[in-house]
Amino acid sequence: MSSSTRTTGPVSGPAADPVTGPILILDDLRDGRMHLAALFIAPKGTAVPPVRLESGTMQPELLAEYETRQVLRARFALPADRPSAYQWNGTRYDLAGGFGGDMRIAYASCNGEEHGDLDRDGGERNAMWARMGAEHRAQPFSLLLHGGDQVYADEVTDGHRLSQDWPDRIPRDPAREDLAGLRRHLRERFLQRYLAVYSAPELAWIAARVPSLMQWDDHDICDGWGSLRRSRTYSPVGQTLFAAAREAALLFQHGCRDGGLPARFTDPEGTHLGWRIEAPGLRLLAPDLRSERSRRRVMARGGWRMMKAAAEQRFAGRSLILSSVPLLGPRLSLLEALMVLTPRMQKYEDDLRDQWQSRAHRASWRRMLRLLRDMAAQDGQQVTAISGEIHLAARGEMALGGGKVLHQLVASGISHRAPPRAWAKVLGMLSWLGDAPLPGHPIRIRRIPGQAGRYAAERNYLVLERQGADWSASWELETSGRSAPLAL
Repeated sequence: MSSSTRTTGPVSGPAADPVTGPILILDDLRDGRMHLAALFIAPKGTAVPPVRLESGTMQPELLAEYETRQVLRARFALPADRPSAYQWNGTRYDLAGGFGGDMRIAYASCNGEEHGDLDRDGGERNAMWARMGAEHRAQPFSLLLHGGDQVYADEVTDGHRLSQDWPDRIPRDPAREDLAGLRRHLRERFLQRYLAVYSAPELAWIAARVPSLMQWDDHDICDGWGSLRRSRTYSPVGQTLFAAAREAALLFQHGCRDGGLPARFTDPEGTHLGWRIEAPGLRLLAPDLRSERSRRRVMARGGWRMMKAAAEQRFAGRSLILSSVPLLGPRLSLLEALMVLTPRMQKYEDDLRDQWQSRAHRASWRRMLRLLRDMAAQDGQQVTAISGEIHLAARGEMALGGGKVLHQLVASGISHRAPPRAWAKVLGMLSWLGDAPLPGHPIRIRRIPGQAGRYAAERNYLVLERQGADWSASWELETSGRSAPLAL
């Protein structure tokens, strides 16, 4: 499986240190074509072969350099509505296409763990990626959505005196040269994380054959980014950490850098990293819930402007809203209040403040739900939210009126091991209380077809399928297997 994605073949350079890639990223959909970026991570001095198409060749261009590595990208376009292929380094990579007709989309999140992730056994860690690859061989996916925490960067701050004790203790006024050293340290550590993830043969195989779209979450920066106290996130060390994480996300998740963001981004300047993609009968909206986040807000002006414009736009078909943290869930504000009162539990406060249901974000939560309600009120439009973040599989519903329902589909933990089943039961009990942040629109947590509880504590990924005008969702669960399709 790995020979076609990590190869030494005719590539010139150190034979023992192969090129990682291609990692295929969907830059945009327009004029009936997929505009793609193929990403490569190579040892410095390596000559990376061109991408070959029927229409010609595209030579990878340099995006960034590190101490011993370089990051390159080749951009090209292929038909969006039918199967196609490209070649690299003697291997042909077939793509399903299918935008505009019957299609299948895979969704995964939480690709790692907070501690010791790079030391895990690869076969155990990437078992669900291997399963997704086997499924793609049998029934190809048109698109792969990554819903947050593509890497777990919690340990990148280790090993440098300015950030070693992040976020508990940091220097107030570090010297400029020390911050420059920290930046170099963090850049190399982020590279190490992405290189390890993209070199895994189970992920690399499918990532070369299915275009990816990615949305970041806190672990792509650090645990709880945006929910930590301002004295941490706005400190010189905190801002250096964010800048390094953002540069890495642009490079490795989006195949770009500042000044050259793909057209799908709604803010060309990158103040926030929200994006949108439109195809016949399908719209994907991915607001950035991290760049503008603070302890008192989820998004700032740029993010809300993006979502307001999308709600007002006329669109016929299915709108998929990628919300890295679930939009519909139990009344976590009750648990949050209990934790604040319990000193031993206060360390988990940031995790709950990350959620839309936090007491600190309830007004923002209502605002987002109203926008989705207004979006779904348009004739011919259906709205579905997909999320990760909680390391469980789950689903919820909110009645929107007019016979329409907002479905919330949660698939979380493609490689992160599942939490204890007791935690799933706690959330299930909280869900019995119900919630209605918008009067007249109650939220209900429903069981995944075939599951006894409302939350499934198994590693998983989600499959969305369109046949004709009908959409369905099913979960691939590590132990339980494939759930029955849920009509949307």
